[in-house]
Amino acid sequence: MLDALQTYFDALYECDVEALRRVFHPRAIYVCPTGEDLVYWTMDEYFPVVEARTPPAARGEIRRDAVEAISFAGPKTAFARVRCSIGEKYFTDFLTLILDQGRWRIISKVFHFDLLPEEDKAPCHT
Repeated sequence: MLDALQTYFDALYECDVEALRRVFHPRAIYVCPTGEDLVYWTMDEYFPVVEARTPPAARGEIRRDAVEAISFAGPKTAFARVRCSIGEKYFTDFLTLILDQGRWRIISKVFHFDLLPEEDKAPCHT
């Protein structure tokens, strides 16, 4: 489970769509109610958005990845509350994972984001 979450964080930081394809179930959904309009995408809609981004790694952004909680609803179903940042946004993601053919995969991503305070937006060039 933690390996899947680390792959998720790394893939977002690098904008690595192939890694995201490995960690997301092909029929997963992506949902964000934060803005005025509800965002509800399939993976076919989500992956091109990631692919078009400049990777946070290329901008030297500070990583703010954190697994806050994992709960299990049986041997094949789990819920993870995680946090990360991309650009000026700080995300709280609710990830539902299933054990599919021997590996944990995200079947739903529902999230909220806040804007980072100005002092936290400066990139780190280490």
